[in-house]
Amino acid sequence: MPLIRTKDGVDLHYEEAGQGRPLVFVHEFAGDASSWEPQMRFFARRFRCVAFNARGYPPSSVPGAYSQELARDDLIAVIEGLDLAPAHVVGLSMGAFATLHLGLRSPHLARSLTVAGVGYGAQPEARERFRAELDATVALLRAEGVGAFAARYAAGPSRLVFRDKDPRGYAEFAANLATHSAEGSAGTMLGVQRERPSLYDLAAGFRRLTLPTMLVAGDEDEASLDATLWLKRTIPTSGLAVFPRAGHTLNLEEPELFNRTLLDFLTAVDGGAWMPRAAPPEAGIIA
Repeated sequence: MPLIRTKDGVDLHYEEAGQGRPLVFVHEFAGDASSWEPQMRFFARRFRCVAFNARGYPPSSVPGAYSQELARDDLIAVIEGLDLAPAHVVGLSMGAFATLHLGLRSPHLARSLTVAGVGYGAQPEARERFRAELDATVALLRAEGVGAFAARYAAGPSRLVFRDKDPRGYAEFAANLATHSAEGSAGTMLGVQRERPSLYDLAAGFRRLTLPTMLVAGDEDEASLDATLWLKRTIPTSGLAVFPRAGHTLNLEEPELFNRTLLDFLTAVDGGAWMPRAAPPEAGIIA
């Protein structure tokens, strides 16, 4: 089983396929490396693709320490350990936060950033409500077990459009979630998601970001829409794609659209055709 060991002794399981420029996939809270299978199959025809399980997601280690900084450093460990730099990095939700933090902390390791479904809990005014929701969710997880937790979590409002349009794909997603480690899920939710800084507090860093960045959101994913639009206005090298009638699990819910959007972006970046915007939004419009 292929593993990368981090500086603090955590083993991260990874999967690899294809040859070419490195392309790293970073999964969401409710996923793992297998969640990127539609992308691994498609992009391994053109890229060296790597997907890994975050700490707390077996067969990766289930340690005691979790934080946004550690999630970022684990991504760094994968890129450096497999000699992937500079890599195209693609993250969904929790993985998108790690992707953004990589861009702020170690931009030399990335060739581009793709940030999908990001923003849950990012609004400063919603911080305490967000933390309370996570505390209640962890209490459910610990009291009733991962099976009961997975059934409720998979039925969240931003997932239901996936269920309605692709019942088979949704059932596979929900079944996989129910196999996760209860201890790892609780630690991740409390250490990474609950304590991560608000994206809005990182505005100065985003304004200085020069990496090509693709932002992707589903129009049924209310938790990510405002933050994603704010990032579009803040990151000078960003582009925005909004998928119609799509929820949070974008890469599984709309795999063909996701793959085509990502391929067009990567092709533009590798061809030198992805440029910063000509002027900031506040510069006004001259008729």
